[in-house]
Amino acid sequence: MSSTVSPLAPKSYPTMPPVRGVRMATAAAGIKYKNRTDVLLMAFDKPAAVAGVFTRSKCPSAPVDFCRENLPHGVARGVVVNSGNANAFTGMKGKAATALTAKSAAAALGCVEKEIYLASTGVIGEPLDATKFSGVLGEMAKSATGDFWLEAAKAIMTTDTYPKVATRTAKIDGVNVTINGIAKGAGMIAPDMATMLSFVVTDADIAAPALQALLSAGVGPSFNSVTVDSDTSTSDTLMLFATGAAAADGQVRVESADDVRLDGFRAALDDLLKDLALQVVRDGEGARKMIAITVTGAENDGAAKRIGLSIANSPLVKTAVAGEDANWGRVVMAVGKSGEVADRDRLAIWFGDVRVAVNGERDPGYSEAAASAVMKEDDVAIRVDVGLGNGQATVWTCDLTKEYVAINGDYRS
Repeated sequence: MSSTVSPLAPKSYPTMPPVRGVRMATAAAGIKYKNRTDVLLMAFDKPAAVAGVFTRSKCPSAPVDFCRENLPHGVARGVVVNSGNANAFTGMKGKAATALTAKSAAAALGCVEKEIYLASTGVIGEPLDATKFSGVLGEMAKSATGDFWLEAAKAIMTTDTYPKVATRTAKIDGVNVTINGIAKGAGMIAPDMATMLSFVVTDADIAAPALQALLSAGVGPSFNSVTVDSDTSTSDTLMLFATGAAAADGQVRVESADDVRLDGFRAALDDLLKDLALQVVRDGEGARKMIAITVTGAENDGAAKRIGLSIANSPLVKTAVAGEDANWGRVVMAVGKSGEVADRDRLAIWFGDVRVAVNGERDPGYSEAAASAVMKEDDVAIRVDVGLGNGQATVWTCDLTKEYVAINGDYRS
């Protein structure tokens, strides 16, 4: 966690209402840092429906393996999250640490181990001493409270400079339901489940298969459209839980994601996921600027997204933005290397509302002063029209500063 908060941080945090059916507690177990909360327990009063999306990394962490194994059961009673150690690339020791944690959590919550979910974030390759926190879970289960969302978000931070929280409400069957979410992530953030950790809970009564379909669709335009540094984490975990407490108000259980009663809920969930994903980018390590890249006129939406990510992940584009240099030639370069079909002579590029290039050359009315003014903003919009089809996509990233190198040059020390 950096001592200076990102200049792109939200100016205030939303008031996070309790979500019926879930309680939380945090503890300082000294996993990596002294006197800092580093363990979070989420406890569900009754079995909650669960959905999850995980990293596509071929070197996933032990907790990711553990969650994938339990997910088909579709039921959750507890979640244990630790920061300071990713429990990734830790071999049999990693598996033993997840087993001990799950056993301790199940005992604390009076449930079975397949109803527990785990997540870890921090350094890769260091064995995780789960005995440091397995003993405190019983006490945490007793003290857990519903009004604890901001504290929970703080407990899972690593190089984050601020906690990430979001809340939305929706109606199902005319019954008000709440959706709360927390996320952490600042570096090693790239599409393929592009936050390191995020947990979303609703009091709606929705069956696990429907919940999974909602979540799998919702990550596309949100978490899988952001990148800080093109590096996909070993630990990326996004989980969605439904406690079902709204049933007490007369909300009839929703079994299918296609149910029209979910329309309002789906929109609220998608909005919350995008909110959390953009908070992650705004906290990109060393970031001073947020960059929104919109690609239109590509062969199809997939091509547009791949071109957008080629621009977003270019160190040259990102350093140009950091230096407030309207160097649109770097955008041309990134489009050209994307591997997608592009026609140089149909390409048009905008920085903000200023068109800098058109028909394969510099805009005849190009003004360096106007383009440079756009680059001085905290939020920089880059738009590219490929001129070939109807494909479009928007992706988000941040600039690349000297501080990013400093943070990652001594991350383990």
